[in-house]
Amino acid sequence: MEKTIYVRLRHRVQVKPDATVTIGHIAQLSTTEQTAEIIKKLVVHHVTKKDKNIVVIDAMKVIDHIRKQFPDSDIQTVGPAQTIVEIVIKKGKYSAALFVAVWFLLFVGAALTMMNFHEDVSMREVHQRIYTMITGEEVSKPLLLQIPYSIGLGLGMILFFNHFFRKRINEEPSPLEVEMFNYQQDLDNYLIMTENKESMKHIDDN
Repeated sequence: MEKTIYVRLRHRVQVKPDATVTIGHIAQLSTTEQTAEIIKKLVVHHVTKKDKNIVVIDAMKVIDHIRKQFPDSDIQTVGPAQTIVEIVIKKGKYSAALFVAVWFLLFVGAALTMMNFHEDVSMREVHQRIYTMITGEEVSKPLLLQIPYSIGLGLGMILFFNHFFRKRINEEPSPLEVEMFNYQQDLDNYLIMTENKESMKHIDDN
């Protein structure tokens, strides 16, 4: 009786340098338990220095390896047609001085951006005018408005980014996370398309 093997490639996986990538690392399988255990151990790629930090493995390569082991099987693929294997190279620890320097630059840059924006829109004059309209008094520093505004500005940023330090406020992704996700998707699609072009070039050269 012909076996039916369902293969679903994972979108992206991470491995260490010089790792041996098996089908079990990059795919989910739906078949008998005994068959799945054999397939998971099949090697599809050996990571070398020539791979640099990204390798794209196509579903056809996975199918070829499975068919060699089970020539009479019916192999069905679902999901992504390629898996991106990211080679994670361990980096040295950053010094505390470097962390403080980067944090300080970001803090000063963000503060200057906000101050320049408020200066452009004449926020101080607006607060003064609103204070005069409410109280009938003219003051140079309407702290009654400026202090709550400053607190609200900070709280608004926390709600916008949906994080308070490492704690997530709710389950919804922040706009920054959505943009990062879209960027990662575009980058992955570019890597896949580039890999396909390189493969076709290699075939043409041969």
